[in-house]
Amino acid sequence: MKDRILATAAVLFMAGATAQAQERTLTISVYAFVQDAYAKIVYQPFEKECGCKLVVETGNSAERLTKMEVNKAEPVIDMAVMSMADALSAARQGLVDKVDTSKLSNFVRLYDIAKDPNQDGMSVGYTFYATSIAYRSDKVKITSWNDLLSKQLAGRVALPNITTNQGPPALYMLGLAMGKDTPDLKASIDAVGEHRNDIVTFYNRSSQLVQLMEQDEIWAAPIGRFAWAPLRKLDVPIKWATPKEGQTGGLNVMVVTRGSKNRDLALQLMDFWLSTKVQTDLANALVDSPANKDVEVSPEVAENITYGAETAANVKLIPSAVELANRENWLSEWNAKVQQ
Repeated sequence: MKDRILATAAVLFMAGATAQAQERTLTISVYAFVQDAYAKIVYQPFEKECGCKLVVETGNSAERLTKMEVNKAEPVIDMAVMSMADALSAARQGLVDKVDTSKLSNFVRLYDIAKDPNQDGMSVGYTFYATSIAYRSDKVKITSWNDLLSKQLAGRVALPNITTNQGPPALYMLGLAMGKDTPDLKASIDAVGEHRNDIVTFYNRSSQLVQLMEQDEIWAAPIGRFAWAPLRKLDVPIKWATPKEGQTGGLNVMVVTRGSKNRDLALQLMDFWLSTKVQTDLANALVDSPANKDVEVSPEVAENITYGAETAANVKLIPSAVELANRENWLSEWNAKVQQ
């Protein structure tokens, strides 16, 4: 009897150990915002599908790039989301692997802008956003990026700081409006420097603009579409400009860490995240604008996100290589001409 009990215990122990060994863990690094929504729409459903456990680390794009650099020899994350430029930097440092798009059934559903953003096969876009000018339509009319530095907006305009994601794209579009299409952004930085006393603030967070607009301190500011919903809720008339030079914006991408022992799971999560259902749910929750072209949303939702094939085809993005080559010079020029 004793031998039979011991044998049974051994079998149960081995079964438990086998089950424990089969439960795999995928560690990902993502942006910190709206994690409750991501947990409900992405993380928890994926865990049920894969029979695995997700460990989620949060931070900004630059922070996770630094962590990947520090742990290059022994990676501590399997998959990450980051900006296009940081993804290119990671690829150049040998921190990420080529994405095997043959394992992504939803790859064909992506807008062209998201399929291979850096033209190196090392990342796939999962959300993009337009950047334009939000303005008080009862006070002014915006038809060009040049209007930001016009007399009618002197003392009534906010601009993004050069160190924010919105800073360089807004300066790029301002340069285009001035007839200057150069990666040094010199013309637009010089122009902002000349008008710096007319700028109410150089904002670091888009949330700052809500109070400024509500209190009638500013009438216009460049913003990303992801920051549009809070402004639309204000009890003042605000419109989204369609400048004649077009709109700029940004794209966030997914990468697989080189040396990950869970590459197959990472690709499975990427495919799940890019699916029409998940991208639709994220769009309806006003979390992310969809990179999946099959997503359909109501007009009300579309008003609050970056949406549609026409928008995806016409957003003017700064190439990542241009941004990496010019970041330090942009900051140096900005500090000298604007923040003096």
